Amino acid sequence: MKPKQLSTTVRVIHRYLGFFLAGIMAIYAISGILLIFRDTDFLKSQHVVEKKIPGKVNLNKLGNQLKIKNLSIDKVENDIAYFKEGTFNTKTGVANYTTKSLPFVLDKMTKLHKSNSSQPLFFLNVFFGVSLLFFVLSSFWMYLPKTTIFKKGMYFTLGGVVLALILIFV
Repeated sequence: MKPKQLSTTVRVIHRYLGFFLAGIMAIYAISGILLIFRDTDFLKSQHVVEKKIPGKVNLNKLGNQLKIKNLSIDKVENDIAYFKEGTFNTKTGVANYTTKSLPFVLDKMTKLHKSNSSQPLFFLNVFFGVSLLFFVLSSFWMYLPKTTIFKKGMYFTLGGVVLALILIFV
């Protein structure tokens, strides 16, 4: 393939892949911004949960049973274990606690963003990641290397790489 023909082909693929992935890029952008605030209550609503846990419960494993990360028992009085999110009655096995979650659609978007290889959507994440890498590489075919725009673009590329390295290592 001739260099001009390769350049044209890469530009066409870049253009239409960009249009095709516009929706998923928006989802990843929004969910990525939301994930920055995952340690806060930003946009989260509170839900009261009452859950009965059958059988004898080891208080050290209560967090696993209730699916509460880093659960810490503050005190136990009169068969009631108190923790930050609520209480657990050791006699009846009933836990009353509050959870906080994003609205349904935003919660689904962040779960898509955080999916891993054990989930069925991981193929979408791999495809998206490879596509983004293609966008990075194909952007260098948008302009001829001899042009002023390309040369200025290389300075911006170098600036972006330096900024990324600073953010990673500082």
